[in-house]
Amino acid sequence: MEPLAGVVLAAGLGTRLRPLTHLRPKALCPVGNVALVDLAIGHVRGVTGDVAVNVHAHRDQMLAHLGAAGVHLSVEEPQPLGTAGALGRLRDWIAGRPVLVHNADVWHRADVAGHLVAGWDGRRMRLLAVPAPPGAGDFGELVYAGVCLLPWAAVGNLAAEPSGLYEVLWRQADQEGNLDLVRYCGPWFDTGTPASYLAANLAASGGESVIAPDARVGDGAEVVRSVVWPGAEVQPGERLVEQIRAPGGVTVDACGDTWGK
Repeated sequence: MEPLAGVVLAAGLGTRLRPLTHLRPKALCPVGNVALVDLAIGHVRGVTGDVAVNVHAHRDQMLAHLGAAGVHLSVEEPQPLGTAGALGRLRDWIAGRPVLVHNADVWHRADVAGHLVAGWDGRRMRLLAVPAPPGAGDFGELVYAGVCLLPWAAVGNLAAEPSGLYEVLWRQADQEGNLDLVRYCGPWFDTGTPASYLAANLAASGGESVIAPDARVGDGAEVVRSVVWPGAEVQPGERLVEQIRAPGGVTVDACGDTWGK
């Protein structure tokens, strides 16, 4: 098998996380005080050192954050290109190699090298998948977990236009029985909603609130199962319970259903 190219998909608008994503892109939202995009890059670099990241939302913030990360940057303008279009735009950079794709907005503790890459035949598209709630599966009882392996034969014909991998590649391959689904049953969260974003933070911290080192928590304040972002403040005597506090006093309630386990 040819050496892998790694691609982290980080261009999404993060509409479900607003107003948090009015302040920063979803890929820079921290889990356990580490930006989601950095966590994803870390997973990919456990397999390959050649990594590309696509950016669109809050472009300037993303470019500043990733400037010293040693990754290839793919800027998508005037609109994000989706999961398939992003790979189409990176086709010349991928240059015939198979690709490890990792969504920036999923949090997990899977061993990507051992659980997904090991034993891959290099021919079939291989997807990490997790059990889904009844009726919510992408593939029977399983839902895509945001990490996959794609052979060059699948990537080489993708166009640099807005499109999704499920619609362009996976739906037909699944109908034909040509998808290789690898079940993962460990901790995993799609961080796209406040509730699942909070749940990922609590999973990362072992159930404790996550407070950024430079956040200010006033005397007598109580922070319970919550997240306090860098530069944010909790006023003296204030009580946060299952909430996310961002700079400028932005506060988001995060109780409710989570997507993950």
